[in-house]
Amino acid sequence: MPDFRAYCTPASAEPAEITLAADESHHLVTVNRAREGDPVVAFDGRGTEWHCDLVAARRAAAVLRVRTRRQHPAPPCEITLGQALPKGATMDAIVRKATELGARRLAPLETERTQVHLAADRSDRKGEKWRTAALEAAKQCGNPFVPDLLPVQDLRAFLATTADAELKLIASLAPGAQPLKAVFAAFRAAHARPPRTAAWLIGPEGDFSPAELAAAQAAGFAPVTLGPLVLRCETAAIYALSVLRHETASDA
Repeated sequence: MPDFRAYCTPASAEPAEITLAADESHHLVTVNRAREGDPVVAFDGRGTEWHCDLVAARRAAAVLRVRTRRQHPAPPCEITLGQALPKGATMDAIVRKATELGARRLAPLETERTQVHLAADRSDRKGEKWRTAALEAAKQCGNPFVPDLLPVQDLRAFLATTADAELKLIASLAPGAQPLKAVFAAFRAAHARPPRTAAWLIGPEGDFSPAELAAAQAAGFAPVTLGPLVLRCETAAIYALSVLRHETASDA
């Protein structure tokens, strides 16, 4: 795979040339120091890649000449991660790791125990920052799919938008939470296949409140344990996505 990757949204599915936006041109030419003649993979974040040559190394409008086009199949399971907002820059790291692990969409959540509450203007700025983090991660790991970054929302909205997910899981410290292995085994026994769509709920430090856990269960989310140790929210997110990717890719 070439060292250079660039995000693009060409007007045509079969472009002969692609002119990159100013920020992508700057990143490719100034930051990564690509030069004319270098191979570049352009991707649209929806599974399409164009293998190109850089023919005009302009810092504000780099031009790529397309050689071949490739359409990647979607991952076997479409994963939505609902992540309670953590403090500091932790959400940036979660977005990066979720991109690397193939999450389809990511919903930042304000819950009863989150300590971060964003005003509308700050939420917009954070959203742009998280989208940049997702694009950077996709370039670095070679993922042709970039997850959708949904607006900051409350738990009730998330439960409504994930109503059709085949498998719905909520990481929980509460007594009675099931082991992940048991949940996956039950799904396979009932459907004779892995889930094709899944929703994961990861709470804040201190977990979801009893009322939130009850609401999630009423919406079909199964409480699961991630083991005997209390994990930080970013560790829980990585753990949950990794296991789900493994379980759903094994039969693909």
